[in-house]
Amino acid sequence: MNPKRILVVGAGHVGLYAALRLSKKLSSREAEVVVVDPQPHMTYQPFLPEASAGNISPRHAVVPLRRELRKCTVVAGTVTRIDHARKTAVVQPISGPTREIQYDHVVVAPGSVSRTLPIPGLHEHGIGFKTIGEAIFLRNHVLDRLDVAAATTDPEVRRRALTFVFVGGGYAGIEALAEMEDMARDALRYYPELKPEDMRWVLVEATQRVLPEVDRDMGAYTVQELLKRNMDIRLDTRLESCLDGVVKLSDGDSFPADTIVWTAGVKPSPMLDATDFPRDDRRRVTCLPTLQIVDGDRVVEGAWSAGDCAAVPDLTKEPGNFCSPSAQHAVRQAARMADNIVNVIRGREPVNYKHKHAGSVASLGLHKGVAQVYGIKMTGWPAWFMHRTYHMSRIPSFNRKVRVVVDWTLAFFLKREVVALGQLHDPREEFAEASQPVGALRG
Repeated sequence: MNPKRILVVGAGHVGLYAALRLSKKLSSREAEVVVVDPQPHMTYQPFLPEASAGNISPRHAVVPLRRELRKCTVVAGTVTRIDHARKTAVVQPISGPTREIQYDHVVVAPGSVSRTLPIPGLHEHGIGFKTIGEAIFLRNHVLDRLDVAAATTDPEVRRRALTFVFVGGGYAGIEALAEMEDMARDALRYYPELKPEDMRWVLVEATQRVLPEVDRDMGAYTVQELLKRNMDIRLDTRLESCLDGVVKLSDGDSFPADTIVWTAGVKPSPMLDATDFPRDDRRRVTCLPTLQIVDGDRVVEGAWSAGDCAAVPDLTKEPGNFCSPSAQHAVRQAARMADNIVNVIRGREPVNYKHKHAGSVASLGLHKGVAQVYGIKMTGWPAWFMHRTYHMSRIPSFNRKVRVVVDWTLAFFLKREVVALGQLHDPREEFAEASQPVGALRG
């Protein structure tokens, strides 16, 4: 029997966990697993706020693909097209000509990208918060703004530098805001020129509540805790413009800000537009509870999907409901999907995915948090501890678990690092200036 080729498109939560499970359950005689992703690592996104705040090393929030997927073939590149009618994918490697990869089964898991709106100035001045690069950039940028504010004698420049705006009150926005404010407040001990009240942290949320994944009382608690830290919380408010870095809100307020972080939701990867898979009105791939892609009433043989880019029915709720785009579902769906692919290859029937959402945990900075798990609500230090314990248990590989725990342990005894490494973002600038031809320098 010729081994089946399983192509995994994307190495995020779904792709990595599915590939890892498939490579463990199937022998080389049964299947070959090929993973395609432009990045050499999987980013554990729940740790982005802690990595950005300096609580853990950014390297420890990512999982190297080649180390974890030793039984898989890893291709560094981007899938630019999938023609499932021919069971062929076109891959653009990070360098060189395109190549075609034929497959027997395909796992469509490119994930999601930031869902933006056509707001004037957002493209030029906004910062996302979905990748490790964006987390590192935001950390360096915030610390750099403290340096700018401390060095200037112009009150307008200082006020602008110390105004930080976060758009979106979901988990990503709340955790990013809370962790960055916590880090900046900690850093001010080294800035005698600045006071905590000089900083202005603004949260802009279009709805009337934050953290929609938990009950309203927990969202209200979160708002109260942020208000105690003198943050400016704007609910039922939209960002209308940020041209030239001047933030204009729907409530009529307007002010300049050097930092505008966009965390207002996600949408399925645009890579799906280059496939022949069926989509729903939100551009997600339509799936059965078995994680098989379905076109109306017809199962698309050999095609599977899960995670943020897939519309997977939630069997724990009324018909018409779908699983939320969360890491909790993605990891469990990946395991169920991998087992189902194994079942199909071995001639067995696939099994439905069914998981009741266990709840949510969120960090609000060091030793502060909010949690609602299996109906139990916690706040403060216990919630923060649960947040760390849960995510430490979920990050793939023993190597990364140990490194994260070591980072946290050292933080109990050593002060947080609050130095900006802004040159990382343009490392050739100084050399390019020094190596200009003599004529160019004179001109």
